[in-house]
Amino acid sequence: MGFIKEPEGVDFIIQSPPLTDEEKKAISEFIRKNKAKKSLAYTKKRIRNLKSQKELAQKHKNTNSQHAI
Repeated sequence: MGFIKEPEGVDFIIQSPPLTDEEKKAISEFIRKNKAKKSLAYTKKRIRNLKSQKELAQKHKNTNSQHAI
C-alpha cells in the first residue's frame, strides 16, 4: 500500500467545528440505544440457544430410555 501524495497547493487537513451540547447528547443517546439493542439481541440469541440445548438433551434422554427397554 502506498501513500497518497498531496498535490501542490492542496491541503488534506480537515478541521470540523466543535460539537454543540445538543449534538453530543444526541450522539450519546444513539450509542446508548445501540448498545442496549445489541445486548438485547445477544440475550435473545442466548436464550434460544439454551432452549435448543435443553430440547436436544431431552430428546437424547428420551431416545436412550427407549433403547434401554
